[in-house]
Amino acid sequence: MTEQPALSVQNVSHAFGDVRAVDEVSFSVAAGRFTALLGVNGAGKSTLFNLITRLYSNRSGSIAVCGHDMQAAPREALVSLGVVFQSRSLDNALSAAENIIYQAALHGIGRREALSRGEALLARVGLSDLMGKKIGALSGGQARRVEIARAMLHQPNLLLCDEATVGLDVKSRTDIVADMHKLTVEDGVGILWATHLVDEIWPDDQVVVLHKGRVLADKAAAEVADGGDLSDAFLTMTGDGS
Repeated sequence: MTEQPALSVQNVSHAFGDVRAVDEVSFSVAAGRFTALLGVNGAGKSTLFNLITRLYSNRSGSIAVCGHDMQAAPREALVSLGVVFQSRSLDNALSAAENIIYQAALHGIGRREALSRGEALLARVGLSDLMGKKIGALSGGQARRVEIARAMLHQPNLLLCDEATVGLDVKSRTDIVADMHKLTVEDGVGILWATHLVDEIWPDDQVVVLHKGRVLADKAAAEVADGGDLSDAFLTMTGDGS
């Protein structure tokens, strides 16, 4: 029996007036797999994320999280996913623990359990000592890890990350991407990682190339690169290369 994908997007479109931001998009994210949604700014990545998280309602096609249709069973679908948006969403005046407790309450998770889960998630990346520190005192990379831990508190099967490393230094970006790959292997979480940076994609990762709202490729990064450099292949594919 085939395992249910963590995410299934089928023939989804979305327009703003006459502008078709997402155009007949179809792809899936396998359970326990890191899938990169690769596209330049304006490709439609954020619009697609807003559709998957139901901030926008899709009026064509279908979106399902762990087999739960987002239109027919939105509660079950939303419970199965965690989200890290591009814009920072932690309260800088509160500690990491306080941010985590607040988020946990939204999922019906008590204070003690929230702290236990938060400490365990941060301990996996060597940052359990951050729980008592205010977010405003943390580095960008540390704050992002707290956001990721917060998104994983309710133990979702799908994690969406929209340009989660924007503004971070190279080492922080590299470390966070490695952490995400560990989550897929150790927890079986399916991850959809929206990015415009090809150096965040590993050769075995599935890559969905999105350009002007349309999917141009959906296969392993090594296959997209076809023996060459992924960056060159991407630029050629999108018409921005020589």
